[in-house]
Amino acid sequence: MITFLVCIAILIIGYFTYGKLIERIFGVNEARQTPAYSQKDGVDYIPMGTNRNSMIQLLNIAGVGPIFGPIMGALYGPVAFIWIVAGSIFAGAVHDYLTGMISIRNHGAHLPQLAGKFLGNSMKHIVNVIAVLLLLLVGTVFVTAPAGLLFNLLDGWVALGVITGVIFAYYILATLLPVDKIIGRVYPILGALLVISAIGIGGMLLFTGAPIPEITLENMHPGGAAIFPLLMITIACGAISGFHATQSPIISRTMESEKNGRKIFYGMMIVEGIIAMIWAAAAMSIFYGTDLSDLIASGGAGLVVSEVAFTLLGAVGGTLAVLGVIVLPITSGDTAFRSARMIIADYIKVPQLKMMNRLWIALPLFVVSFALTNMDFTLLWRYFGVTNAAISAIALFVGAMYLAIQMKFHWVATIPAIFMTMVSFTFIFSAPIGFGLPMTTSYMLAGISTGIVVALFAYKVKLNREIENFKIDEDVTKIA
Repeated sequence: MITFLVCIAILIIGYFTYGKLIERIFGVNEARQTPAYSQKDGVDYIPMGTNRNSMIQLLNIAGVGPIFGPIMGALYGPVAFIWIVAGSIFAGAVHDYLTGMISIRNHGAHLPQLAGKFLGNSMKHIVNVIAVLLLLLVGTVFVTAPAGLLFNLLDGWVALGVITGVIFAYYILATLLPVDKIIGRVYPILGALLVISAIGIGGMLLFTGAPIPEITLENMHPGGAAIFPLLMITIACGAISGFHATQSPIISRTMESEKNGRKIFYGMMIVEGIIAMIWAAAAMSIFYGTDLSDLIASGGAGLVVSEVAFTLLGAVGGTLAVLGVIVLPITSGDTAFRSARMIIADYIKVPQLKMMNRLWIALPLFVVSFALTNMDFTLLWRYFGVTNAAISAIALFVGAMYLAIQMKFHWVATIPAIFMTMVSFTFIFSAPIGFGLPMTTSYMLAGISTGIVVALFAYKVKLNREIENFKIDEDVTKIA
């Protein structure tokens, strides 16, 4: 398991080296007051400690993505390890850090407001629609996935509909109540369960000397699915996720100091990458090739989770591990709906101090999500995947623009932004849920489309630099 151990080591080293570089390029100002104090409202803007914020951020961003995605990505073989490591260090963690820190500098603004300011007002409206759609898909996926796992864990003792209803009830409370009432209190406990689960699986892989495949660039997918772009769409949250751009502003409104940003934003993405590595390795080791493909086809990634947990840890340990996995989607689903509520409220300028204002925005979201639970999970995941990739590209371009305007080294964000744009366009052109074109044609059209986007970005950089005293750090929640 040399590849596995080296990849884990590289992820950790990446935090202390590349993460420090990104922090230096951005330029932290410890003396600057954060939105938690400047806009303290007792609902969404509340100062909380670094450790609590770190655990909340991890649980916010780490839904089923770093588990279900890598399990399905394991079908490609050890090449999945490369994407998890490179994606986490050079794309995902950069994406999360810049989104969170730019939000802090702009009074906790969400991605649509930031896109409107840095990429043009039309992008604000486009990103609003895409972001809310993504959050609805995430919220729905993160209802059906844990409900299915709990249903299997309880061996059908409690009806699936009842479990789904209970999860929705919790989501409603977590969406409406102040952030420190449920999320701030429960997440540290649930986070401990998550960490124990990941350590248990990873520890048993080492203890048993599990035969984890070594590195190879060969595509081992039994169906022959293309590595690019499908691997990047499949392993979403385990490498880079646009969903994180909707979650980081939640924490940007509760952080006490900018100096905590690298640990909270960059660091928690690295932790998520490690979780993804553990589950990808476990899936490759225990159910490799055709067996894994058949298992996913028969019971989905959730069945693989149960098989891995109980095989490695036994009845008691396996139950705890599955509960740790269940925690992930539930603690991302609640903040997905919370983010959607906040984004819509910012867009239509409705203050959120009153409960009724929060309620009438949130309830329609839950009604639509409940209707979406009837969709096939695999199809739902594909729609989530491509929307997720597109949002990540937009968020990275926002970060790149923020740096470019200041004449800072923006390529740390621009290069992954271009890459994810190419991934998104290629998938849209080639996938059956898109245009269904041949791969060669899709690559060509995606290259042209990406080139156009890059040209527009370069032109916008020029325009923004020509604006005298462009205020990169200000309150953008009031921009029309």
